[in-house]
Amino acid sequence: MELDTLICNALIIGAEGRQHGSIGIRGERIAGIYAPGAEPPAKETIDAGGKALLPGVIDMHSHHREGSLPGFEYKDTIYSSTRQCAAGGVTTSVGMPNVTPPPNSLDLLHKQFALYQRDAIVDWNFNPAPTLLDEVPAMAKTGIASFKIFMVVDTGRSYPHMPGIGVHDHGKLLSIMEACAAQNVPLMVHPHDQALMDQIEQKFWARGERDALAYAKAYAAHDGVIWESAISTLLRLQKASGVHLHILHTQTAGSVDLIRRAKMAGQRVTCEINPWALFLGCSWAAIERLGSYALSYWVPEKNTPDLWGGLKDGTIDIVATDHAPHTREEKEIGWTDGWKAHTGTPSTQFYLSLLLNAASQGKISLERVVEATSTAPARIFGLIDKGEIRVGAFADLVIADLGQEMVIRDEEVLSLTGWTPYAGDKVKGVPVRTIVRGRTVYVDGKVVGEKGWGKQAIAEYPGSATTQRAA
Repeated sequence: MELDTLICNALIIGAEGRQHGSIGIRGERIAGIYAPGAEPPAKETIDAGGKALLPGVIDMHSHHREGSLPGFEYKDTIYSSTRQCAAGGVTTSVGMPNVTPPPNSLDLLHKQFALYQRDAIVDWNFNPAPTLLDEVPAMAKTGIASFKIFMVVDTGRSYPHMPGIGVHDHGKLLSIMEACAAQNVPLMVHPHDQALMDQIEQKFWARGERDALAYAKAYAAHDGVIWESAISTLLRLQKASGVHLHILHTQTAGSVDLIRRAKMAGQRVTCEINPWALFLGCSWAAIERLGSYALSYWVPEKNTPDLWGGLKDGTIDIVATDHAPHTREEKEIGWTDGWKAHTGTPSTQFYLSLLLNAASQGKISLERVVEATSTAPARIFGLIDKGEIRVGAFADLVIADLGQEMVIRDEEVLSLTGWTPYAGDKVKGVPVRTIVRGRTVYVDGKVVGEKGWGKQAIAEYPGSATTQRAA
């Protein structure tokens, strides 16, 4: 039977290795993998020209800003966020619950889904907040990839860590873990020790230190004690509840060690690292130059070798963006008051290039990049037929020119905010075509995908209540 599309003359790179060959697509799925010269006929042929062919990136942690009521869509919308995904080789993007209103019920979750069904260019999922325990079983049946809570409650602002989704009471944390464990759905947690942070930041304020640099130092105080104390608590509560715990924002050497020990002990724990921890916040010079534009958080340079080591050896399972766009006005205030500036950095458009550049420098292998950004996210979060180049999998693919160099510029940013903290950085390795379920959504420097093409990437876990399956 004739193929719909044939991608020939490609360097196919997967988590297990690489080979030269061709990929055949029929409908939305991969129909065959062929040696050079053995390809069947196709209606459309795409010559990869020897470039790399990767599984589409799965970004498990992205803030798309748009909720079912007006609130923060001036920063980015689902449409603008997924346009950036298409340009950056991201074929599946998973949204977080700090939108208006925060989805923590089945009704609100369905309303959030409807926005993605209407506007998403790439495939998607969404992680609701399990703060209403009675709603957890019903939400768990909708094919969600995970639940998500924050252990942080912002001081000096009410966003991005909003009231109602921040939980730092240990008893409530345990109850939430038990509820998620009962449904066998993972729980993502933003670790943070609120009591310690309250004490630390008060000392900075008493000295009159409130700018972005003081904010950075406060969050990194005592070798990252607020992170490691929280992770220690989470790991102990995981052991008590049996939940699949996914720890976000791995950024200190001590955190890597704690997670490594938990894994060696057989605990059901996974974790992620964000691009800013590897390429931005790990440079004090960048913090001084960019202030709140570089924050998220400061990751003191001494942690960097352990972070790369943990990523390479698999202690850190995946890389996810924590894509978090804010306006210049919301960042500029940080030069005088870092606690009023909204934290987070946009990155989904460029993070694959940042990782491909790291691979070109020998910091990580291309195979590990694929595993950490595609194969492992699909496996860990039960995303059906995603994250691999194999017969029967969805044809979510990225053609990348590993030799092409690019200087990242604000002018090329597709976010509504119009800026990137990586402006001026030179990278080697650029996505040139992005394909979602067999359809090209980005090519020749242009997003060509249409609103509504993206579908929910259904997650399914052994023994869970999920009954839906991907089409």
